[in-house]
Amino acid sequence: MVLKEIFDGWRNHILPPSALKKEIKRIHTKRINICESCEHHSKHHDSIRPDDHCTICGCTLVAKTKCLSCKCPIDKWMDEIEEQHEEIIKNNV
Repeated sequence: MVLKEIFDGWRNHILPPSALKKEIKRIHTKRINICESCEHHSKHHDSIRPDDHCTICGCTLVAKTKCLSCKCPIDKWMDEIEEQHEEIIKNNV
């Protein structure tokens, strides 16, 4: 995961662009349900980290699943960034 994707995920979690709130919520819900049932979810492993995270990439799931340009490292879900998303994000940063 690159720094831009980390930033996008946390921004979309903390202060999402208002024009994308519903889309981010829809995508997050779909992705987090997939992650919750994945064998690589941290809840299935001993971890000292308090957050729910992926044991493959190490990302915090609450943020990664809200990053529109991110994809699952084992291809359980793909990026969903579209041109209009990029424009809205560019105009709101």
